Amino acid sequence: MLVSATEMLKKARDGKYAVGQFNINNLEWTKAILLTAQECNSPVILGVSEGAGKYMTGFETVAAMVAAMDKSLGITVPVALHLDHGSYEGCYKCIKAGFTSIMFDGSHFPIEENVKKTTELVNVSHNLGLSIEAEVGSIGGEEDGVVGAGECADPNECKMIADLGVDFLAAGIGNIHGKYPENWAGLSFETLAAVNEKVGDMPLVLHGGTGIPDDMIKKAISLGVAKINVNTECQLSFQEATREYIEAGKDQQGKGFDPRKLLNPGFEAIKAKVKEKMELFGSVNKA
Repeated sequence: MLVSATEMLKKARDGKYAVGQFNINNLEWTKAILLTAQECNSPVILGVSEGAGKYMTGFETVAAMVAAMDKSLGITVPVALHLDHGSYEGCYKCIKAGFTSIMFDGSHFPIEENVKKTTELVNVSHNLGLSIEAEVGSIGGEEDGVVGAGECADPNECKMIADLGVDFLAAGIGNIHGKYPENWAGLSFETLAAVNEKVGDMPLVLHGGTGIPDDMIKKAISLGVAKINVNTECQLSFQEATREYIEAGKDQQGKGFDPRKLLNPGFEAIKAKVKEKMELFGSVNKA
């Protein structure tokens, strides 16, 4: 059931659990995540980066695939189709394509420009019934050309953006996209607590969910995080399962080279990883 992410994240915030955003990269990813959400009776957010959207031939293709798959699989749990780290132009493309939620990442702009563009997109999104996420303080690592060192957000700037009427807010607290380095200092819970105090009951978003220890995840949820993004961990699970299948020579047995057989171990690995995360985040049976 395709919906905006507003209500599912309000419920998560009030219920002290988090909804997972799992990025999709192709049909296998999408099917695995939707089926697991249904089996776990969990709300879910399908994240699409601009790079992944381009890889899948455009946001219209993605939206059509997700809508058709949602219907064909008989999915009844709430599903939001969400643009991840969207540019100003990308947001409008996804709105036109039929996404139910967008993220405008204006964190690399001066705060005044971030406020101006976010204000415009909030009005457009809400007029169409879409949810919108904004960001303050860049996330470490690289995401579609936007590079950040994991800076911590300014709580006062977070309040400025929150007051514009966004539905949920990503605030940098030392989190990083991709694998975390061994010398990573950990999440800044002091920053998170300060942001939480400033924005009140607004659901907060934790990007870079791969590799963060379970105890930090649970503490972040207790401090207002209601949406946690996972991508790299699914990619690694898919890669490891596929490598194991090929190195065992199974692609050389019978019709093991058939893509439906070749990609199935990775598909099952993603399902297992998504279920593991939903259990950790506390969203199972919350649909």
